[in-house]
Amino acid sequence: MTTWDPRIYTAFSQPRLRPALGLMARIDAPAPARVVDLGCGTGNVTRILAERWPGAEVIGIDSSAEMLAAAAEGGGAVHWVLGDMGAWTADRPVDVLFSNAALHWLDGHETLFPRLACMVVPGGWLAVQMPHNHYAASHRVMAEAAEAGPWRERLRPLVARFPVGEPALYYRLLAPLAVTLDIWETEYLHVLEGDNPVVHWTMGTALRPLLAALEEPERGAYLAEYAGRIAAAYPPEADGKTLFPFRRLFMVARIR
Repeated sequence: MTTWDPRIYTAFSQPRLRPALGLMARIDAPAPARVVDLGCGTGNVTRILAERWPGAEVIGIDSSAEMLAAAAEGGGAVHWVLGDMGAWTADRPVDVLFSNAALHWLDGHETLFPRLACMVVPGGWLAVQMPHNHYAASHRVMAEAAEAGPWRERLRPLVARFPVGEPALYYRLLAPLAVTLDIWETEYLHVLEGDNPVVHWTMGTALRPLLAALEEPERGAYLAEYAGRIAAAYPPEADGKTLFPFRRLFMVARIR
């Protein structure tokens, strides 16, 4: 994973918070003893988890030292842990294992999701939200721009990555391990302001590994190629705002 910039990521903190709150609302756990936020980022959602369950031990885990430093500055009754999300294993069972917009960075979901479910106590909850927008123009244009310059060989493996499966995949993985399982998708229509704002959105997330793979002047040239194509794909409305549809996949499992 390349370096995260908390400042860029939190520029769209409110629209990024909405799916986390929607996921949290579907967890019917009255008084869990141990809550883990896997891929906690800057910790804004983790602190809300701690406020909802003040009697719980709440742990925020992330692989980015920069994001965890920002999380620690925000305070809250949370234990922050730097660790590899893909290799993390609970030292003892968890009552609520929560992950918002993080697990799409990991491959091997066929083994990852059953492994995570097995870390949850019987009757506990696994709750996950992941972006499922890889076929939208915001991501498709990354591949088009990657093929449009001398950087194509370096960027091609990065834009070919489609880590999130269809909802049925996660049903097949989790249904044998769950008492109840709820899986759904929501497409949010984000109304963004500013000049070419979809570029700024993706620079904080999906575009980040591609930019990190290049050095100047190619990095700037690739970004300009992407920005020009995105401006055409997401033109501003008559009021100057830009509409950005964004699909997300949710799942909430109560473990056997």
